[in-house]
Amino acid sequence: MSSPIALRGIYVPLITPFTAAGDVALDALEGLANEYLDRGAAGLVPMGTTGESPAVDAAEREAIIEVCARVAAERDAHLIVGAGTNSTRTTVAQVEALRSVPAATAALVVVPYYVRPSQAGIVEHFRAVAAASPVPVVIYNIAYRTGRNFEPGPLLEVAALANVAGVKQAASGLDVDTLEILAGAPAGFSVLGGEDPFLFPVLLMGGTGGITASAHVCTERFVSMVECGVAGKVDEGRRHAEALLSVTQALFVEPNPAVTKGVLHAQGRIPTPDLRLPMTAASSASVDAALAAIEAAGG
Repeated sequence: MSSPIALRGIYVPLITPFTAAGDVALDALEGLANEYLDRGAAGLVPMGTTGESPAVDAAEREAIIEVCARVAAERDAHLIVGAGTNSTRTTVAQVEALRSVPAATAALVVVPYYVRPSQAGIVEHFRAVAAASPVPVVIYNIAYRTGRNFEPGPLLEVAALANVAGVKQAASGLDVDTLEILAGAPAGFSVLGGEDPFLFPVLLMGGTGGITASAHVCTERFVSMVECGVAGKVDEGRRHAEALLSVTQALFVEPNPAVTKGVLHAQGRIPTPDLRLPMTAASSASVDAALAAIEAAGG
C-alpha cells in the first residue's frame, strides 16, 4: 500500500546541545536546524539516538520538539520525531502526543530494545503503534543497539501497513537483509540508509535517502551525494562518497554523538561539547582528527 508521504534526501538526526549549566541550549538547536535546512537537508529528526533521547526529560523533550516543529513549519520541511521505546504502551503514548505537533511529518520508532522480542512480537508492536499514530511511522532497525534485528520478511509485512512510511535501515554494511528489504519494498515505502559509510550503495540499490548523523558536517556534500545516488550518477556520487568516508569514520571512533558534538563546539556552533552521563565528551585527539577529515572533504 502506498505511503501517505514520500521520504527523499538527507534528514539530519539533530544532536541536543547543552549549556555550561547542563540545560538544553534551545537557541543553538534552532540555529542548527535552520542551518541544515539552508544547506539542503530535506528535514529534521529530533529525539533520535544522536539526540541523546534517553537522557532528556519530558519537559525538555517537549521543548526540543517545539523548537524543531517551529523551524520545520516555517521552512516547509519534513519533521520526523523520535518516539520509540522498548514498551509498546509508552511508544503508543509518545506517538499519540504528536497530535499536538501539526508540523510532524512522521514518527521514528525503534525496534524495541533490551527485551529482545520475537519477530512476531516486533510485528505486533509496529502494528499497534501504526494504528495509534496520528502520523506515518518510520521503522528504525538498528540491531547493534537494540539486540534484535528486524528480519526482512516480518519487516516487509509491516511495510505493507497503511500508516508505515519507511525504514531507517542501520545495518553494519550493505548486507543481504538490507538488499532483501530494498528489493521487496512496496510502492511508496522509503528505505533510508542509517549506517553512514554505506549510504551511497544503499541509494544505488533503491534507497531514497538517509537519516545521517554525519551530515551535521559537510551537509551540502551529503545532499549532493544523495541526489547523485537517487539519479544514478555513479561516478559523481562515488567521488562524494569516497571523500566523505573518512569523515564518517572519524565521527564514529567514539560513541555517537561525542565526536560530532566536539566538532560542532570547536566550530563555535554549540556552547559546549557536553553529553549527559553515561555518555562522555570525546577526546581532543578524536575531535582534531575529525576536523582534519572535514577540512580535507571540503566541509
